[in-house]
Amino acid sequence: MSAIQILAEQDAQLIGSSTDFNDIQQILNGIGVRFERWEADREITPGMANETILEAYGQEIERLKNEEGYVTVDVISLQPDHPDRVALREKFLSEHTHAEDEVRFFVDGEGMFYLHVEGKVYQVHCCKNDLISVPANTTHWFDMGPAPRFTAIRLFNNPEGWVANYTGSDIADRHPRFEPAV
Repeated sequence: MSAIQILAEQDAQLIGSSTDFNDIQQILNGIGVRFERWEADREITPGMANETILEAYGQEIERLKNEEGYVTVDVISLQPDHPDRVALREKFLSEHTHAEDEVRFFVDGEGMFYLHVEGKVYQVHCCKNDLISVPANTTHWFDMGPAPRFTAIRLFNNPEGWVANYTGSDIADRHPRFEPAV
């Protein structure tokens, strides 16, 4: 289930929370973050080819590309047995920004985005059918958990893909990690 918790920047004290999609969307829209739900035009099955996944969401992908000018689209999939899961988790856990929007659509599975905006941390639990678009230059980090299980569509303006500018802040270490329920 999608959820949001708003935490104090310094001590991670809870300020507010919701599991209602409309509330989450309104809160995130208020800080410039796009949050949507998408439905596939066909059943998505485990092991489905990336091209077929992209076709299943083709109408929504084309809409976003036209609205925002994204030029590159791909699919990333991580499972608990991925040999680089620890290194990949660490790569995303430090606070960073991007020169472009970070756009992720969860085809399956889940992950946690942490958005550091205006003295607060918006902890956003994303799951199947959630799209989140973090605006360029927004400080944030992502936690896929110790045993990642997700498939996501990524959209980029930069043909080089994911390029992070790390802030050097330790704020991510002062906030709770994502530990999905088993």
